[in-house]
Amino acid sequence: MKLKWIGMALILTSVTVLLSFNVKKKRAGKPNVIVVYFDDMGYGDVDINGATGYRTPNMDQMASEGMFFSHFYSPQAVCTASRAGLLTGCYPNRIGFSGAIDHRAKIGLNEEEETIANLLKDQGYATAAYGKWHLGHLPQFLPTNHGFDEYFGIPYSNDMWPNHPTSKNYYPPLPLIENTKTIATNPDQNMFTTWFTEKTVGFIKKHQDEPFFVYLAHPMPHVPIHVSDKFRGKSGQGLYGDVIMELDWSIGEIRKTLKELDLDENTLMIVTSDNGPWINYGNHAGSTGGLREGKGTTFEGGQRVPCLMAWNGTIPAGKICNNLSSAIDVLPTIVEATGAKMPKHKIDGVSLGELLKGNFAANPRKEFYYYYRKNNLEAVRVGNYKLVFPHKGRSYVGFAPGKDGMPGGANEWTTVEEAMYDLRRDQGERYDIRLDAPEIEEELLKAAEKARYELGDALTGVEGHETRPIGRAE
Repeated sequence: MKLKWIGMALILTSVTVLLSFNVKKKRAGKPNVIVVYFDDMGYGDVDINGATGYRTPNMDQMASEGMFFSHFYSPQAVCTASRAGLLTGCYPNRIGFSGAIDHRAKIGLNEEEETIANLLKDQGYATAAYGKWHLGHLPQFLPTNHGFDEYFGIPYSNDMWPNHPTSKNYYPPLPLIENTKTIATNPDQNMFTTWFTEKTVGFIKKHQDEPFFVYLAHPMPHVPIHVSDKFRGKSGQGLYGDVIMELDWSIGEIRKTLKELDLDENTLMIVTSDNGPWINYGNHAGSTGGLREGKGTTFEGGQRVPCLMAWNGTIPAGKICNNLSSAIDVLPTIVEATGAKMPKHKIDGVSLGELLKGNFAANPRKEFYYYYRKNNLEAVRVGNYKLVFPHKGRSYVGFAPGKDGMPGGANEWTTVEEAMYDLRRDQGERYDIRLDAPEIEEELLKAAEKARYELGDALTGVEGHETRPIGRAE
């Protein structure tokens, strides 16, 4: 009898080991991908970049277990264009996007463009989008028509509702959409961060045994800022600090779920922001961390944003990457990580795969083009140098900031003079060095000519030769 029980125990142990091996083997296959996109979070809004009055322990932990990108740029300094760039790997103007569209728009993401979700769905991934979309609110433009199996969120910015601070009743009631159906209007924005986090966690649990991709686009901390009772009054920086603390909680909930399900070694998680802070909203806006200007400008405060990437066991822990990189590089990075196919059409992003291995000498991105307004090439960066071209642009300098949800002043048509900056030594963009380095200026001008030929430039009247049309309503 004793031998019989020993034999049964050995069999059970063998089965357990075999099952464990099979699970490990299965989870060691195609990696899961999670992309979190904050709205208007500034470079200085995270603890590791000097935030004060609150802490962001979950993002700090993500940085200590993964990699922080210190020179990471949003595709443009405004909502819609930035999201188009992230999801397609293109400069937004290559595919017809500029600015931020609203409820009147008859345009959106062209069905011919391939998003991250399209590419991963072709590889058998379960896909979901939660939060803010802002790439067209009409049914043909919604996420479920662009590679996502499911969607729950708002179709454009959360201030596009009847309670807009300066345009009362201009916007219709804000829709809350599930897949393609409006299930509520003017939903409780205090619950946005909680709802979209819970949806993400639920999706991870539901699809833990198959590869999945989640795009979590938090509407916060874009004004009007809202927070749940869990975090109201918890920070030393008023409502804005409370909001950031809750967003940090969201990151913690997702990462905790991955670890509980033994998925953290098979999941690439990317956290960043769509552009810099809308600083004329004062105490309801974030921090640029000392970078010049903010949202809606091509100065560093408008487009340089925090970015964290973690993949336990693959990305070396606690690394800071100072290489030039952008959200348009997210798509090809994910393609390389998952073995998916690249889009059929030309894109602008480059894979950051070598950087994620800690090989910072690889330096895959050499240059970056700063576009704004309809199609203005306002600046270019090559290496550590940035050349700003003469243009009319937004400036917050000299205006009193707003307070408690009301905006302060800004000049939308400030004259910006031509200048060149060394961003290694002058991240505040204060000292023009053109006279000291004419050979570097010449290199930057060559990069600008390439950009103008491909993408066009309204400032110089050049039409782009390699652009594609935006989607239009049928």
